[in-house]
Amino acid sequence: MFRQTKAALGKIRHLRLSGEQRTWRLKSTSAETALRYRPGQRIHGFTVKEVAAVPDLFLTAVKLTHDRTGAQYLHAARDDSNNLFSVQFRTTPLDSTGVPHILEHTVLCGSEKFPCRDPFFKMLNRSLSTFMNAFTASDYTMYPFSTQNGKDFQNLLSVYLDAVFFPCLREQDFWQEGWRLENEDPTDPNSPLVFKGVVFNEMKGVFSDNERLYAQHLQNKLYPDHTYSVVSGGEPLAIPDLTWEQLKRFHATHYHPSNARFFTYGDLPLEQHLKQIEEEALSKFERIDPNTDVPPQPHWSSPREDHVTCGPDALAPDPSRQNTLCVSFLLGDITDTFEGFTLGLLSDLMISGPNSPFYKSLIEPKIGTDFSSVVGYDGSTKEASFSIGLQGMAEEDTERVKRIISQTMDDIIETGFVEERIEALLHKIEIQMKHQSTNFGLSLASYVASSWNHGGDPVQLLQIGDSVAKFRRALAENPRFLQDKVKHYFKENTHRLTLSMSPDEAYLEKQAKAEEEKLQRKIQTLSDSDRKEIYEKGLELLATQSETQDASCLPALKVCDIAPTIPVTPVQIGSAGGVPVQYCEQPTNGLVYFRAMCSLNTLPEDLRLYVPLFCSVVTRMGSGGLDYRQQAQQMDLRTGGMSVSTEVIPDSTELDVYEQGVLLSSSCLERNLPHMFELWSDIFNSPRFDDEERLRVLVMRSAQELANGISYSGHMYAMTRAGCYLTPAGDLQETFGGMEQVKFMKRIAEMSDLTQVIRTLPRIKKHLLNPDNMRCAVNTTPQKLSDSATQLETFIKDVAANRKERKPVRPNIIEKPLDPLRDSGPSRKLISEQNFQPCQMKTFFQMPFPVNFVSENIRTVPFSHEDYASLCVLARMMTAKFLQGEIREKGGAYGGGARMGGGGLFTFYSYRDPNSVQTLSAFRKGVDWAKSGQFTQQDIDEAKLSIFSAVDSPVAPANKGMGRFLSGMTDEMKQSHRERLFAVTHEDLVGSAERYLSVGQRTCGVAILGPENETIKKDPSWIVK
Repeated sequence: MFRQTKAALGKIRHLRLSGEQRTWRLKSTSAETALRYRPGQRIHGFTVKEVAAVPDLFLTAVKLTHDRTGAQYLHAARDDSNNLFSVQFRTTPLDSTGVPHILEHTVLCGSEKFPCRDPFFKMLNRSLSTFMNAFTASDYTMYPFSTQNGKDFQNLLSVYLDAVFFPCLREQDFWQEGWRLENEDPTDPNSPLVFKGVVFNEMKGVFSDNERLYAQHLQNKLYPDHTYSVVSGGEPLAIPDLTWEQLKRFHATHYHPSNARFFTYGDLPLEQHLKQIEEEALSKFERIDPNTDVPPQPHWSSPREDHVTCGPDALAPDPSRQNTLCVSFLLGDITDTFEGFTLGLLSDLMISGPNSPFYKSLIEPKIGTDFSSVVGYDGSTKEASFSIGLQGMAEEDTERVKRIISQTMDDIIETGFVEERIEALLHKIEIQMKHQSTNFGLSLASYVASSWNHGGDPVQLLQIGDSVAKFRRALAENPRFLQDKVKHYFKENTHRLTLSMSPDEAYLEKQAKAEEEKLQRKIQTLSDSDRKEIYEKGLELLATQSETQDASCLPALKVCDIAPTIPVTPVQIGSAGGVPVQYCEQPTNGLVYFRAMCSLNTLPEDLRLYVPLFCSVVTRMGSGGLDYRQQAQQMDLRTGGMSVSTEVIPDSTELDVYEQGVLLSSSCLERNLPHMFELWSDIFNSPRFDDEERLRVLVMRSAQELANGISYSGHMYAMTRAGCYLTPAGDLQETFGGMEQVKFMKRIAEMSDLTQVIRTLPRIKKHLLNPDNMRCAVNTTPQKLSDSATQLETFIKDVAANRKERKPVRPNIIEKPLDPLRDSGPSRKLISEQNFQPCQMKTFFQMPFPVNFVSENIRTVPFSHEDYASLCVLARMMTAKFLQGEIREKGGAYGGGARMGGGGLFTFYSYRDPNSVQTLSAFRKGVDWAKSGQFTQQDIDEAKLSIFSAVDSPVAPANKGMGRFLSGMTDEMKQSHRERLFAVTHEDLVGSAERYLSVGQRTCGVAILGPENETIKKDPSWIVK
């Protein structure tokens, strides 16, 4: 469950779109039907304003207005069964108490028709939704869901409409979700009073991330005069100033149909949606003037400078270089669609990839480790902005960086951009419009949200093909079109902010002191009767949180609503030049998707740690006759991207068996197939690893990205570490993607001489890019299949010189046939470590965060074991029925729960958690709860529904057949797992909890990332890092 707050959702910058650039014959029944609507037509209290075919995206857009309230509505009719609903409100707070964010949490805690506590979380287990969430951006709050089931759509729509328009907003929910003063131990009136609350802890976690902190400061200071000058998510020290009364007032003025924008997408009929929305919500309101407009930011007559501080980063590649500097420019209003499109393109030309002017002038001289956390065009505020700067730099380079930024702008105005780079960007847009993602509706909703929020035209935004054509015309009419924009928006713009940030060793201490002072000020005003009341309210809240919930008022699907069988995905197994190939025919809109899995079995053990680095640089250092700039240019012009990543695939039948390899992935338009394979051939035959300057740039960026990611994904690092002593696959996952890898990359980034790394890369390449231990997969249209096979054959011939039979490093190799129906033929070669000894290990990583990430992993059974399905259901049920209440509601963590992993590890975790060791005892209580069998058949059925919504989530054409290709997971195996899930009983669940999760029965690993912890330091059973 992830609710997000800021940098307004990163404004899905690279929209995943699909469609074809050709004369459009209306194949699509949904889009065809929608074209029958006429402007002026009235339907269920709405009037149609506009109907527009959008051939690029295979959809018809219908724009309507609600007659009585003025609510705006956009429907995108498209042949896609993954239907989406979203309602958004313009929310423009004028203080940093986090009122829109706390309101977003609180409206989901119960409503008039559904008064039970937290219907939102309960619906996760009573529906087959493919997405359910809520987001608070800087100036709007959005509530989207999607599902492939028509009845489910109506159920969820009822719950969402009632939540936003008729919430209970109980004071207790405000205390739980927002903030409260409470005894540290609610059952002990003598324990000290502390601040608690889900959003309060969440925002402490958010601002422990220096990148988010910087982004927030930058926005607040660039737009100092209205809503963008405050923290919409809530500044932790301001949150305790919010009262319950203020929260209710904010709801009354902002959550009104006159301030709402509704969006629906997919193949369900529009009339049904309008009828339900009118009857259940809008008919009960009259029009008001919500008065939530954001005025334009007054323009500065001269540029400004400012400075902020942050916590030091223990994992920074170079501790003496932790400064950030960025120059940010205020641009025009985002409701001008074409201007926004142009500035987005211009931004990409200026900063994307090694051929861009700012990459050359700022990144390559290695003044910093990477661009600043805010970089490029941002259209998430009423007036857009553009930012450029560096992080990981030394303080003394400040003036130099400012000079370089100014000089680079001058150079761009003088020389402009090479035509080939502009073509490469337009090619990228063409691919994005053809590529089909599974959450296309959500992408569209997020894409139109900001502009529509301020009165922009959402239909115009969808007509991307029109913007491309207009852009080409503008460029043809005025070759200096882009240079003039740079001059106008950047060179002559006086609304410019230069913001620097530097680490302060005492930062965390000061934050803690400020929080303590705030707390004491609140406490000083309390009388004895106030304290008694706080204690009593704390007990009341605890009692409410501990009550068994009656959720019978909520609508629910039944297990019998789930399809008993899965749709089959046919694949063909062939070969090209002696390399096994899986072909999968799919409606890919004229794109070809290529993958190759290369085994690591012959790689010497001492090189394992270097493999992720190899993967990240092998496609970025040049190859054949191309230097890295020319290579990047060709990739942009000819492909949808080329990448290499590590793969650790646990076996489905045995815990100590796994496959290790690297996965090559790329895609291209059909016409570019030969070019794409030519680029891969060069990488196989003659990759360039000898450019130390280029390698250093890539190493620094990579180390910086890893260090930045921990405060956001701390639970993933905790889970990986907790599992590393339990299975051989877990051990390798820690090497490739855990804290071990983060620390290794920090060491590499600190080396003054990279010669040794440069010598290592070709050694790795020799073992990995070897057709002798490789298998390929191609997903494309039936028409293109034979051409793809021919091109692949040519590629394999071109790289044949790299083929060499090498001996595996580990003797115990198990072969499994690629085609399970034929024992002979090509096989996957897995490693078996029968002598692996799992061991109990508890690791604590001390980090500069005010919150913890806690995980405990238990070694259980592999995927094909008869108890695997029971453990899956158990994890879901424990999360929903027990852990959610203990860790989130009572404990105040942002999230937490249990999950069963394909590698046979049963995992408990918590996210942004004020507690550490206490959470481990909540995990153990969860096991006792499961063993006691105190759950009903309804609880089991809800857990099954929740699992099936994940199992049956849509798969994009690009990814069909991938489970089979990578891990040998056939449709038959999936079907038998499905049948085992259906068959799980109460008895199975209690039995599995006793057999695998009981204290005496289990082997477990524990890991915590968090602030200094005295309890753990004193306990010799912990390893402290």
